[in-house]
Amino acid sequence: MAAKIKKGDRVEVIAGADKGKRGEVLRVIPKENRAIVQGVAMVKRHQKPKGVGSPGGIIEKEAPVHLSNLMLIDPKSDKPTRVGFKILEDGRKVRVARVSGEVIDG
Repeated sequence: MAAKIKKGDRVEVIAGADKGKRGEVLRVIPKENRAIVQGVAMVKRHQKPKGVGSPGGIIEKEAPVHLSNLMLIDPKSDKPTRVGFKILEDGRKVRVARVSGEVIDG
């Protein structure tokens, strides 16, 4: 099935503790139907020092959020929208914002 939310998309959280927050998708985990969104679902983790680059301590990082709790931001109206698909004349399948009909993929 084609992905409705991809890496680099701007999304808004529509359910849960972080409802209303917006951010950019850093990573999508298709097998678990989850995505990691910048600045959303922050958790604290204890980390051992690993080599020279990363010191130990308590670090804050993003936890995965279920895709059903995310909605894509319409590039035209800047509001959350559902995502549909459309096949263009040249045969390409692109994502389309349901609110405005705007093509999301270039």
